[in-house]
Formats: sequence, structure tokens, C-alpha cells
Amino acid sequence: MINLSSLPNALPDEKIVLFLRRHWIDLLRIFVFSGVLFVLPVVAGTLIELANPNLIIHAFWGPALIVTLLAYLLVILVLTFTELTDYWLDVWIVTTERIINTEQNGLFNRVVSEMALYQVQDVTSETKGVLETFLTFGDVYIQTAAERERFEFKNIDNPDDVKIAITGLAKMCKARRGKEMLQNATDGIPE
Repeated sequence: MINLSSLPNALPDEKIVLFLRRHWIDLLRIFVFSGVLFVLPVVAGTLIELANPNLIIHAFWGPALIVTLLAYLLVILVLTFTELTDYWLDVWIVTTERIINTEQNGLFNRVVSEMALYQVQDVTSETKGVLETFLTFGDVYIQTAAERERFEFKNIDNPDDVKIAITGLAKMCKARRGKEMLQNATDGIPE
């Protein structure tokens, strides 16, 4: 669980309600794709061995093939690590006061943005496709009139439940803010 004191600009009574990451199927996609890329050299090596058995022990082509294979495997490892980092660091936090959107783009580029819940105008959940329907994951879009018009939670688990939770929190935050504004307005009126 995340310590609230580590959140940027934490408000006094703010509590974390939802801590979201992308659905585990995205992690599975990364491993399947990487696995296929790791198997390709085995298939290519077998075909090369069948076509020319002496090529691997050749003075020039043998070491050249090994260096090429090692470079290929290094690229696959870097791509896999980059995708895993992107998966792990894409985080959406919904608190009682705001939404914090953290998106990792590559290894050295992170975008963190936030929106106050009272600014939320519309929350939409979208589940499309057979796999998304059966595994109950999809996207949630949060619309506001502020500078950044739309937040997108990509491939999260139970998007309909997240939509309902955010809508309820936004209503409570707007009601609380309305009471505070009314209280502040009436405090300034002389008796």
C-alpha cells in the first residue's frame, strides 16, 4: 500500500480510495511477445544448421553469427525491460480529493498529472472485444473542462466499478466543496 505522505501535495484529510495499474493481461502480452522473439533465433539456427552444417564452425561466420545472436538477445532484453518498466510505473491513484495520473513513456520519460475531483464532468468506461469482456478489463475516460480535458486509464481491471467509484467520489467532493463555499460566504456576512 502507498503511504499518503509520499503523494505530492497531500491534503490533510485525503485518503487513497483506488490504486490502479493496467490489467495483468498486458503483462502476459509482454512475456508472450518476448518469448516469441527469443524462440526466433532457435528456429533460425536450426534452419541454418540444416542448410549448411559447417557454417557454425566456420572461422568467420561462426563468430559473426554468435555476435549477431548476442546483440539480438540484448535488444530483446532491453525491449522487455522497457515494457515491464512501463507496465509497472503506469499508475492511477484516486483519492478522496483528486486523481493522480502517472504514465511512464519509455525508460526516461514520465508524465504525472492530477485533477481535482470537483472538476470531473463525465466518466466513461469502455470495454470492447471478447477478451476484454470475459476478463473484465477496459478503459476509463474522465472528462473535465480544465486545461487537460481528458484522463485515460488504459486497460484497467473492472472499468465499470472504477467509473461508479469515481462518479460517486466526484459527487461527494462537489457537495463538500459546495458546503464549504456556502459556509465561507455566510461567515463573511455581518449579523
